[in-house]
Amino acid sequence: MIAPFLQWRYNGRAAGNGWNSPVNNAEWGTDYLNRTGTAKSNMYDNRPEETKYIYTDDDSEGQALDGRNAYAITFAKGETPPVKGFWSLTLYNEEHFFHPNALGRYSLGTKNKTLKYNADGSLTLYAGAKSPGADKESNWLPAPDGHFSLYIRAYWGDEAILNGQWKPPAVARLQ
Repeated sequence: MIAPFLQWRYNGRAAGNGWNSPVNNAEWGTDYLNRTGTAKSNMYDNRPEETKYIYTDDDSEGQALDGRNAYAITFAKGETPPVKGFWSLTLYNEEHFFHPNALGRYSLGTKNKTLKYNADGSLTLYAGAKSPGADKESNWLPAPDGHFSLYIRAYWGDEAILNGQWKPPAVARLQ
């Protein structure tokens, strides 16, 4: 019974485009099922008004994320997570730990000053075991050769992210 709750698709409520978000982070009360699932990595969640958590194990086609494939996550111009603080996209391995990699990179977001935006102002981040190329490497999260999860953290979110109006972008598998 517990194993399914350790998969993000069964934890929380739909946040759009195949992502989920916890319902009661840090304020579970008697919601023992979500509390059990959240224990996977968020035992010390912040309250919802402090941090919005959004996660996925799957791509836009509902297939498990696998580092042997390459993925793109594209935020339209002006559509990165709306926050008063900062945001990040973090990659975790199947056991929900950071994946050791030569870049020592586990997340991308506000703190990364070398992110390259597209000509139209959108931002594409990449995930996969192989580099997407030298010109895109500053926007790349190295993944293990197996399954992994992606996790958006939005600190001091604006109302649009807190109330679910803002939707995270799809995780598109590249050919």
